[in-house]
Amino acid sequence: MHTLWVEQLVAVVVIVFRGDRVLTMRRATTNEAAPTIWESVSGRVAPGEDPRDAAAREALEETGLAVRVSATPVDAYAMERKGRPMVVIVYRGDAPAGEVIRNDEHDVHEWLTRHEARSRMPTRLALAAERAGTTRSGR
Repeated sequence: MHTLWVEQLVAVVVIVFRGDRVLTMRRATTNEAAPTIWESVSGRVAPGEDPRDAAAREALEETGLAVRVSATPVDAYAMERKGRPMVVIVYRGDAPAGEVIRNDEHDVHEWLTRHEARSRMPTRLALAAERAGTTRSGR
């Protein structure tokens, strides 16, 4: 039997906390990937980039915040993006201070309780946010 290997994408999600609040961001209506969905910070890992470094980079790019990213992921799962396989690695992040400065990927953001965030986010992400809420980040 011959196996055909397909290039797999790798992405990260950072569930950003400030105290007991979770940063939720709504994807802009102009965003080609899931417009208007409420989510956390997310993005692709560049070739050769460490996923944790990618998480910190994406957090800074999307929020303007210097986020402390957990040393250990809180979740990981497989999905498809435009018909291509993708692995998503989810981290907890903490941003104790600073003003959110959104880039053009999101048009609204709110700091919500985990319960409030759960009602807005996709189920898998909401479950990861719950798990992240029970851990602390650290390097």
